[in-house]
Order: sequence, then C-alpha cells, then structure tokens
Amino acid sequence: MNFNAVVTGASKGIGFSVAKRLAEAGFSLFIVGRDNVRLLDAKSQLLLAGAPEVLTFAGDLSQSDVAKRCTAKICETWSSLTVLVNNAGVFLPGTMMGEEEGQFETLMTTNMNSAYHITKGLWPLLKLSHRSHVFNMCSIASITAYAAGGSYSVSKFAMLGFSKSLRLEGMPHDIRVTAILPGATLTDSWAGVDLPSTRFIKPEDVANALYSAFLINENTVMEEVLLRPILGDI
Repeated sequence: MNFNAVVTGASKGIGFSVAKRLAEAGFSLFIVGRDNVRLLDAKSQLLLAGAPEVLTFAGDLSQSDVAKRCTAKICETWSSLTVLVNNAGVFLPGTMMGEEEGQFETLMTTNMNSAYHITKGLWPLLKLSHRSHVFNMCSIASITAYAAGGSYSVSKFAMLGFSKSLRLEGMPHDIRVTAILPGATLTDSWAGVDLPSTRFIKPEDVANALYSAFLINENTVMEEVLLRPILGDI
C-alpha cells in the first residue's frame, strides 16, 4: 500500500521525529517549514530513513496566502492524501495582560490559523483517500492553562476545539481525526532550562504514539492521545 503524508513544522523537533517515523514506515512525504536550509537537510535524512519521496515547501504558514500556496502545490502533486500532521507552531511566554502588542495574534495565526487553512486546502485530497487521518498537535496547555503562557494556552485550547469539530466533519467521509496532547517535550522550546533530559518526553515518543494511533483498525479512532513525563508536568 502506498501511503503519503504532509507534515508541517517538519524540519526539527516533534515534526521531524514524526516525519522520520513515517519515512521508516515507507511513507512518501511532503514536509513544510520556514527555513529552506533546514528543510533540505531534513529531506536528506528522511530519504536515508526510507521515504521513497520527499518534497518540500518553505514558508510561513501563519500567513493565509502562504498556506494556500502550499496546499495548491500539494494538490498539484498528489491526487489523494493519507496523513496530515498539523504540527507548525511556536511557544512565546508571557501573561496575556503583560505581553507585547501583537503576541496574541502571532500565537493564534501560527498555532491555530495555519492548521485551519492547511486542513481546509487539503480536505478534498483527504476525502479521496481510503484511510485518511488528520493529526493536530495540541498540548497539555490545551487542557490546563499555563500561568506564564496565557496566549499560548488560548491558542492550544483553540486547537483542541478545532480537532473536536473537525472530527465531526470527518465522520461522513471516514476521515479520522486525532488530537495529540504532549507535555514537556525535549525540543528547542526548552533550550537553556536547567533540568535533566530524563525529565522530558522525547520527540520520538510523540512520533511513536502518533504512528500507533494511525495503525489501529480503520473502524476505530483515538480521538485524543495524552502524553506526560513520567514524573508529571514541569
């Protein structure tokens, strides 16, 4: 069976680990990120990992016109789509009432709006696949607000709501929708924090959990996958 996947925010961190896991399973990939140099490096690694094909698109998906150009390119390339992983996102700390002007809009457009526009643009391809699955990268912050990450939490609450609504819209088309809610994961967002690596989830663990959710029976869907460090939240 020839499977393919689109992974946003795929040049590093969780996104790259997810793309690598799918490459190892033989998926053809379309990876998206802001930095073309990082994307090309990721492409080389994913081909070595087993992906039969890796295509790239460099752009800022928080801008709706860029997201639409991205989906147009994918639709020109592929006639159906098996997996969409909405992973593009950013973490900016701060309280809602104390953050810099524009931070709320940056977090919402990057973490939420990008997923909306990418999914809407690729929905026709997902409907044409016999085993389509959308994964939305949410967060523990989707269910428990961060005191020092107010607007980030709002954006992730919105992402979980998007997943729940999309799940309903996907039912008539046999499109499965899963929200992935990882706790503290060892990525660049935690750079400089004085904690041992063992205190964090590994990006590969998130990738393995996502792939496990894809593998279960086609008549079943894991609606939410909640992951935490074994010692709890940070």
